[in-house]
Amino acid sequence: MTYKSISLINSKSDLRSAKSVRIQRGLLTKILRILILLTLDLVALIIAHKLAVFYGTSFASPWTQNSPFLFLTLIVEIGIIASQGLYKEGPSRRNYLSLIKALSLSAVSLLLIAFLYEPNYYVSRSTFILLWLISIAITCSNRLFFDVFTKLLRSKGAIRYPIFLITDIEEKESHIKLIEQEKCYTIEGISESECLDWQNREATLKYLRHKGVTEAFVSWNAIKNRLYVCWNFSTAGITLRILPTKNELCHSKSLFRMIGEVPCMTIPAPIITGSDFWIKRCFDICASMILLFILSPVYLVIAVLIKLDSPGPILFKQNRIGLHCKEFKIWKFRTMVSNAEKLQASLEAKNENKDGVLFKLKDDPRITKVGKFLRRYSLDELPQLFNILIGEMSLVGPRPLPNRDVDRFKSAYFIRQEVLPGITGLWQVSGRSNIDNFEDTIKLDLKYIENWSLWLDMRILLKTVQVVLQKTGAY
Repeated sequence: MTYKSISLINSKSDLRSAKSVRIQRGLLTKILRILILLTLDLVALIIAHKLAVFYGTSFASPWTQNSPFLFLTLIVEIGIIASQGLYKEGPSRRNYLSLIKALSLSAVSLLLIAFLYEPNYYVSRSTFILLWLISIAITCSNRLFFDVFTKLLRSKGAIRYPIFLITDIEEKESHIKLIEQEKCYTIEGISESECLDWQNREATLKYLRHKGVTEAFVSWNAIKNRLYVCWNFSTAGITLRILPTKNELCHSKSLFRMIGEVPCMTIPAPIITGSDFWIKRCFDICASMILLFILSPVYLVIAVLIKLDSPGPILFKQNRIGLHCKEFKIWKFRTMVSNAEKLQASLEAKNENKDGVLFKLKDDPRITKVGKFLRRYSLDELPQLFNILIGEMSLVGPRPLPNRDVDRFKSAYFIRQEVLPGITGLWQVSGRSNIDNFEDTIKLDLKYIENWSLWLDMRILLKTVQVVLQKTGAY
């Protein structure tokens, strides 16, 4: 398979971006559950406060008379309960031991706050103890009532999450039994692993969105050989739960949750899908515009030096393979003689890249004197800021390669063409030209895609400055 056959496919957006702004599936149900639990806890704590003051020893204190202090008490108690993860879905909200610990910690915290604020005017000892015990009793009772009522409704088929199961035939029955143990899911459909194949993936996700599916359960055997399916579910706003086998691997952004008595790897969908990517895109545009303005004198000096050094154009443009294998023209300051591309064929035998996929030659005779300096400090890449502005590139991403290199790809490597190419990337800050094996280069690109985050981009940009100044691996 070559890039030419791939490029016939309809153009799509970056793997990390949603086609449109989508809210996480099932978000309304999750918000409603949190609001109900929050209301039950607030009611329980207010009642506990009133009963403790009524039955405890009377003591003139602003903590028992003024509403601002009651508000502070509630803020501290609810804040500590939330910090313990007791409003999360699943078993978390039923962790009564953690709830007791949270309420005990809030009681101690309030005692400390009161001591620091006004040592002689908190509440009586009997009121303090009653507040602590009654808070625990009523809050835990409310949680128990909520759980019993929820289970009763779910046994009648109400408030269940619509889910879709993707698994192979031999694992189908065991996975259905495992999911049904939770009694909170409605299986909207079941399909075999072929629905996640590259050519079927978009139709599958369209069907899931149409059915209102909030979570997809996928067996590890169905997903292990299908690269970056996780991104597709993420940008569709669907939570992905990977059903385990004995040899499953852990995805970098995964969490674990018990399904029945089995730990299940979960890759949650963001609340607003694709938001991180669009923040990245806005940053790219703003940063490139600022850099173009600041570096405009540098552009002028480089242009004059190139003209004085050798005959030929100032800028060099070359066809590169970008997002979804679409060709685009990459812009660079010319660092070689004007007929460099024609001379490359005669130099192929001297290629220093071990597997011959990329062309690298340390003492390339085609490079001009000014070109050598520009390459050493990566100044030849500066015109690519224009490629960023028009949406063909990003500041950080896999490096766009020429047709010659992409034509030698294995089919498994085409995943790197599913994201915007970049001026710098993990490869560039990990040795650049010193990496002489194409497989190692690809591993770094795939590692970047799999672990991508805004924070990773920032780290790569900062590392790029260091690498450029140290001239690491540049020639």
